[in-house]
Amino acid sequence: MRLVEPTTRIAVDVTFLRMDRRPPGPFAHLPYGLKVETCLPRCSVAHYRELYATVGHDYVWWLRRTLSDAELDAVLSDRAISIHVLRDAEGDLGFYELDRRGWPVINLAYFGLYPRAVGLGIGMAFLQHAIRAAWEESPVALTVNTCTADHPRALPNYVKAGFTRLRTVREEWPVPDRLGLPIPDRLRI
Repeated sequence: MRLVEPTTRIAVDVTFLRMDRRPPGPFAHLPYGLKVETCLPRCSVAHYRELYATVGHDYVWWLRRTLSDAELDAVLSDRAISIHVLRDAEGDLGFYELDRRGWPVINLAYFGLYPRAVGLGIGMAFLQHAIRAAWEESPVALTVNTCTADHPRALPNYVKAGFTRLRTVREEWPVPDRLGLPIPDRLRI
């Protein structure tokens, strides 16, 4: 007998975006005292869980939280995946993940800031850092997607940074209740 895990069903509109050439710039630079470090040789499971949970808590980031440590370790051990962490003197401020498994296209799989960094005016500079890092590898394109559960400035910022909307689709997600994520009423089915 298989037990069914309790979930809350939500509906989100997912917008897929693509950038087919490196933006001409100029690029915003991160303010003094901020730096981006790549987790080398790879990000640990514990550190990734902290990054993912802290950035995604208010935006219903749930998929990677359902992976076992072994499953997540396999993802993080893939040489096509890299994790880049934004830091200041006090610690982590956010992260982005570049996924090259669809090479020659790179996907900006995850991108976000810690709550303490939201509203400080560093989001666009950090996004442009991710875009520059991806284009330094000479892909044919860079992709990203966002949804209506994400921060309301996510989609406008991706477009402002040079991504073009491809399509928007409605998806329904069964978010496991055990994760304890706050789910906005506007998303509940």
